[in-house]
Amino acid sequence: MEFTEVAVGEAGCGPYGVAVDPDGDVWCTQVHRGRVGRLGADGDFQDVPVGPADCRPTVIVAGPDEAMWCSLYQGNAIGRVGLDGSVRCFGVPGAHPYGLAVGPDSALWFTAMNTDRIGRITVDGAITEFDLPTPGGFPSMITGGPDGALWFTLNRANAIGRIDLDGGVRTFPLPTPGAAPVGITSTGDSLWFVEIGAGQIGRITPEGDIVEHPLPDREARPHAIIATSDGCCWFTEWAAGRVGRITPSGDVETHPLPHARSEPHGLAAAPDGRLWVALESGSLAWAMLGRGQF
Repeated sequence: MEFTEVAVGEAGCGPYGVAVDPDGDVWCTQVHRGRVGRLGADGDFQDVPVGPADCRPTVIVAGPDEAMWCSLYQGNAIGRVGLDGSVRCFGVPGAHPYGLAVGPDSALWFTAMNTDRIGRITVDGAITEFDLPTPGGFPSMITGGPDGALWFTLNRANAIGRIDLDGGVRTFPLPTPGAAPVGITSTGDSLWFVEIGAGQIGRITPEGDIVEHPLPDREARPHAIIATSDGCCWFTEWAAGRVGRITPSGDVETHPLPHARSEPHGLAAAPDGRLWVALESGSLAWAMLGRGQF
């Protein structure tokens, strides 16, 4: 697999999260500049300020309302960027929101790292927050599950969490101490997650059964993970400058990015068959996987 790099934004902007909008344009957060950028099919890149330079936009997703939504970690807000470039921000005081996902109820759900909560925001900006039973658990990424609930990682509590639409919470401790889970995704029957502290990829069923798969390089520090329609998952290896693929049976292959110190974070799959990766070193990178996998 060969990746092509596309430089975006000004030097030091720090592409971090990446997502694809309904038109196929690629969006990324610029964690060091307080901006969100949009890369069109023609290669034109435009960015939009979503707050002060230090608001640290992190995760970005396509919303259910033809807009892009992002978490502003240091800005303590959830941002909405319309496809026309309009911006609205909704404050979540003290929360340090990070993970963000669209739920089955057409609302957006987010993790509040600093307040040990899971939040829900409607497309109109109404926010509800639910307390977690794990003080200091550091809720990180979140995704919709195959069971109609939201699933999330508890980085410092070394656990996976589940929250239903009414706010009921269950947690599932991980077998490996210090695994420090971050990214999480759903393949339609299970949840897959990365263990940045243990160099492993984990799988948990809706019933809570967990299997862990060690990576060839246990020091790679896997960070983000997404599922594709063939039942496989792709993940970033932040410390090694690589992207990996794991099959449903746990077989792993890894592919180097153009630069070992590119610091890959978020990934996104585009309808044209490209896998996009946000590189905090200053670029987006893509590789063609084929339409049949997405």
